Amino acid sequence: MGVHDGHRKRVKDEFLERGLDGIPEHRVLELLLYYSVPQGDVNPLAHRLIEQFGSLAGVLDAPQEELLQVPGIGEHTMTLLKLFPAVGARYLKSRKREGQSIRSTEDARELFAPYFFGQRNEVVCLACLDAKYKLLNVRVLSEGSANGAEITTRKVVEAAFAQNASVLLLAHNHTSGVAVPSEADRQTTRFLAEKLRGLGLYLKDHLVFSDDEAISMYDSGMMDGLY
Repeated sequence: MGVHDGHRKRVKDEFLERGLDGIPEHRVLELLLYYSVPQGDVNPLAHRLIEQFGSLAGVLDAPQEELLQVPGIGEHTMTLLKLFPAVGARYLKSRKREGQSIRSTEDARELFAPYFFGQRNEVVCLACLDAKYKLLNVRVLSEGSANGAEITTRKVVEAAFAQNASVLLLAHNHTSGVAVPSEADRQTTRFLAEKLRGLGLYLKDHLVFSDDEAISMYDSGMMDGLY
């Protein structure tokens, strides 16, 4: 066993014993790199990535083409780094199961958060609930650019009727880093709520996400007077 093999084993053992708590970001990245770079010292590469992209999150969120420009990063390593956020999002989604009750704003935040995890573009999601607030389905209605995504009445209605829903929760993200609903968000929500009410559907809330923050338009009083 070489000196690097011994170091790799120590890093792996450290993770298995106490998880990632207290482990520096470059060491976490180093641990990931072991699985795409089977031999040698990857510590300098881990430091180089952190320095270039600013943080572990910056590395995992970096575009594929920018990662491939870093010396020492090939297609296998780039794929591994892009895989981890995608797996994390899928893992979080899989923990929310149909039939769960969505009774509070916190329930709604936890339900929608995985759909915006690591997103670089704006995404619109709809949760369909029955009359007892049991989750029927969550659907991604549209994905746009970094500047916006379209919410159409037709897509909302089609998704709701397909699930025989009674109650709806809408959510989308802002890539600007500010979760405060815009005036356009408020107008769209008001228009949708009125159209849906005429079809016997109740739009309970519209949440706006940005990074780790989420603002409920219902809690913020922005949906007062719609019903």
